[in-house]
Amino acid sequence: MAEAQSGPSNGRKRKYRSDGVSPTWAKRTIEGPGIWATCVKGKEKGTVGELYDLFESLAAEMWPVEGHDNDRNDGSDGDENEDDLETQIAKEVAALKRPKVEKRFVNFQTNTPCVIFISCKPPVDPVKLVMKHVENVHRTGITRTKYTHRLTPVSGSCVANLPELHSLCRRTIAAFSAQENSEESQTPRKYKVELRVRNHNTLTRMEIIQEVAKCMPSNYVVDLDNPEVFVLVEVFKSVFGVSIVEDYYRYQKFNVMELANAHNEPERFEKGAGRIQDKIQEDVSH
Repeated sequence: MAEAQSGPSNGRKRKYRSDGVSPTWAKRTIEGPGIWATCVKGKEKGTVGELYDLFESLAAEMWPVEGHDNDRNDGSDGDENEDDLETQIAKEVAALKRPKVEKRFVNFQTNTPCVIFISCKPPVDPVKLVMKHVENVHRTGITRTKYTHRLTPVSGSCVANLPELHSLCRRTIAAFSAQENSEESQTPRKYKVELRVRNHNTLTRMEIIQEVAKCMPSNYVVDLDNPEVFVLVEVFKSVFGVSIVEDYYRYQKFNVMELANAHNEPERFEKGAGRIQDKIQEDVSH
């Protein structure tokens, strides 16, 4: 019995998953607003690291933390106080007493190759964050990442059933409509549901799309050929995620690699040569 207790099943938590390779460097339950990302197979951990760096950099510009820049500036005067030991000690003590800043981005474990989910804490808005990045890539052709393919923001997540999806869609649409002015709120708008399903077979695609359509305002009409607004619905196992965006096709469905290629190799994307342009033409022809 002593030998059995001394084995790997002695009740202590493992630092690594049962495959012996991938560490459990993420939370287990997917929840909240965040960003789904696809990446190169086998490079999931590297993708998480590069996305942390990218998101923190963008968030620092868009939602700066109060006092963070001042803390950096305090250290820039070290030469003047180099010989003042009391001042240095006082600064170190003050730094220890300063409350820690809560992490704004948290990676959640998906246990699925090429699929990553990183949640966003307030005040970070995942839609605004992704839009800022794809606009930058579209303008410069620089992705700032090596392994990341597509970024899909979700304004909220819920359990994968129709009542929860209905409630989440209502809240997401209300928040989007609140950003529109009074004239836009009455103007007919064309929309399309962009649904992506992974590892889920409980609900059919048509059931999900029909439930989303029930939540749309009366001035929104379906247009599969030339939509202005896109309702992004991500289904992963037992989780739904929803967001509403614009310019989804213009920015290559938020595939940063395709955006960079379109900027750096424009001849490949002229006159409908790109993947998204081909899809648009195919939809129009049907």
